[in-house]
Amino acid sequence: MNRKEFLMAGSLTVFSVSVFGKVQATGNDFTGDCETTNDILGPFYRVDAPVRNDLTVKGLKGTVVELKGRVFRQDCVTPIENAMVEIWHCDTDGEYDNNSKHFHQRGKWFSDAEGNYAFKTILPGKYLNGNQYRPAHIHFRVSAAGSRELISQLYFQGDPHITNDPWASKKEAERRILPITLEDTRGNLTVVFDIFLNND
Repeated sequence: MNRKEFLMAGSLTVFSVSVFGKVQATGNDFTGDCETTNDILGPFYRVDAPVRNDLTVKGLKGTVVELKGRVFRQDCVTPIENAMVEIWHCDTDGEYDNNSKHFHQRGKWFSDAEGNYAFKTILPGKYLNGNQYRPAHIHFRVSAAGSRELISQLYFQGDPHITNDPWASKKEAERRILPITLEDTRGNLTVVFDIFLNND
């Protein structure tokens, strides 16, 4: 079974997952436990990623996926407009573009009035961390006025390397292990990651 077949087999068993926690209302005030948890920045972050939400280029190897979601405030229900969502990840060979002017698999975008953001990219490969592989993952850096900056990562359901990974296996990462879904009739793959920021 190749990597694409493995990911598809794992994703088809579960078509949706909620990253929302519990929300309680008191009058017009909302509180909840929907916070998106932090993860490590990692050694491969680069400043000045270009503003773009299509990270695919001609000749790029890999399975194309749409990564999308909404950015919310700490109350779990109020969308954030103009939040900066920055992502970066390795290619299918497990390599990061750390030096080129092209900033492959790196970009940032800004949420709209309803908090929506979206990227077109590929499913990342894996690389060795010591003597074991890190699970496939996508890094996030998210910031917005009045909110605390978030550094995090998302992982994919069914990935066998999550269990032994020192970061992905933490309880705090559970809501960031997401399914890859077939969202339409044309076989397009989607990952939905809603982000909840703490107040500054």
